Amino acid sequence: MKTAQAYLRREILSATMLVLGAFLCLFTFFDFLAELEELGKGGYQLKHALIFVGLSIPSRAYEVMPIAVLIGTLYALTLFARNSELTVLRAAGVSTMRLLGALLQIGLIFVLVTFVVGEYVAPPLERVAQKWRLRSTNTSVPQELRTGMWVRDGRLFVNIRRVLPDTSLEKVKIFEFDTGHRLLSMNQAESGTYSTDQGWLLKDVVQTRFVGERIETTSLPALRWASELTPEMISVVMVTPERMAIGSLYQYTRHLEANAQRTGRYEVAFWKKLVYPLAALVMMGLALPFSLGNQRSVNVGARVLTGVMLGITFYLLNALFSNLGIINNWPPFWSATVPSMMFFLLAVGMMWTVDRR
Repeated sequence: MKTAQAYLRREILSATMLVLGAFLCLFTFFDFLAELEELGKGGYQLKHALIFVGLSIPSRAYEVMPIAVLIGTLYALTLFARNSELTVLRAAGVSTMRLLGALLQIGLIFVLVTFVVGEYVAPPLERVAQKWRLRSTNTSVPQELRTGMWVRDGRLFVNIRRVLPDTSLEKVKIFEFDTGHRLLSMNQAESGTYSTDQGWLLKDVVQTRFVGERIETTSLPALRWASELTPEMISVVMVTPERMAIGSLYQYTRHLEANAQRTGRYEVAFWKKLVYPLAALVMMGLALPFSLGNQRSVNVGARVLTGVMLGITFYLLNALFSNLGIINNWPPFWSATVPSMMFFLLAVGMMWTVDRR
């Protein structure tokens, strides 16, 4: 069985990498076409678009990895069935459960690769890609509101008009309220920079204090701002939650909770990042029943098409349940895990059906 497992591992790995490469070529081409619309804006040139798309490839690889695993495993197992190699293994006494165990051992490789890419490779490169794009177009970080970015830091409400690609700030307003929601002070700064040792340094500050019926105004060349906010927290506007690292998602979610702000989207993304690598195991378990049934009349093209349709369905269900969970305020864990659970139950049902025959 060890020899057969090594052979199976080699074939599944090569088939999956081939499928992954095809998907990446397709998605990269579409991403490049989308970037062509930005050419000429603020000096954005073809080379800038190529570099941006290239830096985004790991994020795409992370997203399509389970689909590639499903199609690659289905293709390799279908060839095994067509060549009667699966029949030989079954005749030699290899049970369905033992064959499934061998597949899951191979699947652990994909789980590890998916986790490493999604946690350590894709997020930093995605931030670099977004910063590169902003520098190339000479624009600031896009904001959801025309008035800029609003964040809460305890009793402080902070308005940042512009966040530059290096996460330095322009046109910062800090409003301080007391426990009775009365305005105590307002600081207006032209710019702000961050250092790891001393935190934020605001420059050209106009400090306004409201003392009773009096208003006191002071101009300061610089002011230290002690805040829990870090450039990593502020830079979340550059990257969608689904492409952030688990640590960054956890840290920002805790910050939002501490300031009584909505965390739904980030909690769903956090649980998806934890569960998504395990989808490779589910996909390999789902591919096995398709290969065990009807081995005498195996149609490779039909099986691969089935894998493509199942993969697309899984991809769409993931996006659908995430959005529905955020809109309907469903528990984040279930919003993130239901699609994988559905496919897991489908795999178990098909496995049971095939094993009874």
